[in-house]
Amino acid sequence: MTAATVPRGPSQAGRGWRAVVRDQPLIPLVALLVVMVAVLEIAKPGSVNGNWAATTIRTAVPLAILAACQTLAMLTGGIDLAVGAVASMAAFLMATLAPGQGPIVAIAVAILAAVIAGLVNGVGVGVFKVHPLIMTLGMSLVVLGLMSVYQVLMVREGTLIPAAILWLGSGISFGFVPNNLLVFVPVAIIVVVGLRRSGYGRLLFAVGDNPIAARLAGARIWQVLVALYILSAILAAIAGILVAGLVNTATVSLVEQSVLPSVAAAVIGGTSIMGGRGGYTGTIVGTLILTVLTTLLTVLEMPEAVRQILFGSIIVVVAAAYTRVTGEA
Repeated sequence: MTAATVPRGPSQAGRGWRAVVRDQPLIPLVALLVVMVAVLEIAKPGSVNGNWAATTIRTAVPLAILAACQTLAMLTGGIDLAVGAVASMAAFLMATLAPGQGPIVAIAVAILAAVIAGLVNGVGVGVFKVHPLIMTLGMSLVVLGLMSVYQVLMVREGTLIPAAILWLGSGISFGFVPNNLLVFVPVAIIVVVGLRRSGYGRLLFAVGDNPIAARLAGARIWQVLVALYILSAILAAIAGILVAGLVNTATVSLVEQSVLPSVAAAVIGGTSIMGGRGGYTGTIVGTLILTVLTTLLTVLEMPEAVRQILFGSIIVVVAAAYTRVTGEA
């Protein structure tokens, strides 16, 4: 019997599937997304239509941008737990400053505040070598505390979501195109192309894969990390402003509940929490999977606690599965 006619055993088939998951993670992810959409249609016939698709994408866009923050951080072996606080801060600053200063100045101040928060995170992680989890968690608490004080000072001013932000965050054009795609598409292109084609994108992978080798090759890791957390904070601010436009309100904790789903989306998309492997395309699909899952749980009338349990379980199970696949393939 020739090698070409040798039947594939179970172990060979298993290795084949692991190779697909490792090298082409989009294939099983898209398949899972299609299955979940089919299950949703079965659970509630007629629910899957053009309007549902537009609403789902509109809801997923801010989470996808937050998940971009986690993808970039995780590529270096880090994580950014401050994205929820920074996003909420940006939204609240914009909403409180817009009545008196106008939307342009309000948005500019919100972005600047986010840059400062990201700079502090980057210096803490890159220069002072504080673990990213500790640094970003601490920064999230600092930002929340500062915003609580600011909220008391601005209680008489009220909040206002500019009309342009409302249109951008919650509007749908032509009946099926979410307006926030005007922001998300350029962001996604920059992140995807930047990771694949730019020198900085290659540095992120190098730092996460082998920081010692990257340093010996001449990379200034602290500069890479400072730039990373500033970029992450800017993306978080954009996501927060879009959320404010989507829900037509802004609070100091508006986006906090999205931190765990943003991590889950990146993990589901195939980005390794150990660094050096992953990409944003898979994260986008992971975000859609979580958004459809949320809709499915709503249809099934599951409480919020169940969703949080599922998201936490998904992170653990998928991370373990990816580790097993890449370790044994």
